[in-house]
Amino acid sequence: MHPLDNVIWQALTTRDAQFAESFGEARRFLREVGPLGAFRDNGPRGYTSLAGLVQPDETVGLFLDQPYELDPPRAGWIFVVGAPLLQMVAANEPSPRPERELAIPEVVELGAPDSREMIELTALTKPGPFGSRTHELGTYLGIRLDGKLVAMAGERLKVPGCTEVSAVCTHPEHTGKGYARVLMTEVMRRIRERGETPFLHVRQDNVRAVEIYKRLGFRVRKLGHFAVLRNT
Repeated sequence: MHPLDNVIWQALTTRDAQFAESFGEARRFLREVGPLGAFRDNGPRGYTSLAGLVQPDETVGLFLDQPYELDPPRAGWIFVVGAPLLQMVAANEPSPRPERELAIPEVVELGAPDSREMIELTALTKPGPFGSRTHELGTYLGIRLDGKLVAMAGERLKVPGCTEVSAVCTHPEHTGKGYARVLMTEVMRRIRERGETPFLHVRQDNVRAVEIYKRLGFRVRKLGHFAVLRNT
């Protein structure tokens, strides 16, 4: 199996194992870290095991190879929402920066003291789930203006040889200034310095983001599907 296939499972059984809860054939992140989960195989045993990790009326996010709606009905689970999800990999260096660009404020490292602001920014911009301990998954970088966090990007899933770029977001009042590109480029540079390959996930219908990522050197590796399920 390629490290980026069944990537949440791969992360929770390798480099992110310290953040995992496990039961049978399933794994999930600690609740303070995030709501993502996975199983070894997309079958009845996998969903039964997952139910041992997800409390009644609690939700979990899965990355699947096909839409959940096309699978046989899974007893005890309610489909909440889902979307086609692109997995993109940066095999080459990012495109050169334009010769002329607006001045970019200083890039700063973020950590536990910034957690509340990071949660507020991600809640506003919705790049994906972000919990009180998500920042522990890797390096997170941000840009502040007048002391306020207005943009950020960081690392999430880690598998052998690859690290995911995640939580890329900019406050709506500060978009169009190149902040996301600058932050992503720096996160990617640090990943590459460790001898790893950057990758990311993005909704297929987020055309603007997909184009930005392509300009940074990302290419589509596979089409998958994100699904949020509720345990009854």
